Amino acid sequence: MMAMDWSSLALMAVGLAAAGFLSGFLAGLLGVGGGAVVVITLYEAFRWMGVDEAVRMHLATGTSLAIIAPTTLRSFAAHRARGIADLAFVKRMAIPVIAGVVLGALVARSSGGDVLKWVWVIMGSFLALRMFLGRDDWRLGPDIPKSRAVEAYGVGIGIISTLMSIGGGAYVVILMTLYGRTLHQAVATSSGFGPLIAIPGLVGFMWAGWGTTGVPPGTIGYVSLLGAALAIPTGLIAAPLGAKLSHGLSKRGLELAFGTFMTFVVVRFLASLLL
Repeated sequence: MMAMDWSSLALMAVGLAAAGFLSGFLAGLLGVGGGAVVVITLYEAFRWMGVDEAVRMHLATGTSLAIIAPTTLRSFAAHRARGIADLAFVKRMAIPVIAGVVLGALVARSSGGDVLKWVWVIMGSFLALRMFLGRDDWRLGPDIPKSRAVEAYGVGIGIISTLMSIGGGAYVVILMTLYGRTLHQAVATSSGFGPLIAIPGLVGFMWAGWGTTGVPPGTIGYVSLLGAALAIPTGLIAAPLGAKLSHGLSKRGLELAFGTFMTFVVVRFLASLLL
């Protein structure tokens, strides 16, 4: 554990609460699950608090999973209640996705922070490009095939989403819309993947970082429980504020805003890798 006096602990509390507020506001504004913004804000908060670079990225990723876990459960419950989500597809993909989460935790345990940053740079660039293009009319077929390649894609979703600490919704939406599902149903169904990734991913990062030194107080493995406890309430407060502001933006405007934000994150992590 990091040695911290009371003044440092107070600064840590303020920093994490502020990170939660900013993450919640941006998540509400951009219409994303939060992981994409929680990771970068936590990374900067932990940098500000002096957390060792060797564990900072892992700690930001693991703590982000703890923060998004309750929100993904809440989101899925809401969509399920409305009867829009394709629950059969969620059940089909559950085992492959969880298997991918386990593999992602193994990669995190055996890799340095640079690996997680490169995952963000590569996959974040892909998501940013997808948002900038803004095409919803591309099709690969009339419906999702029965091929095992779909399950393999689910394993990939689990791995990448765990290493990025995101709910995987963007990748599910891409798959479903490419096979003729409506955007509305795709978004609702993708909410079911969040708990499949966040909950086992949270446990996986606790295990992956077990016994790690140089982390703040209140941390288990690579998960700062204190950070999550401070960030979740402020994030819940700020999310409706961002959502309210987003109503004044068009769908295309939100896509461009999210693409721009993802580009910022990619550039930030790329700079830390190369400079």
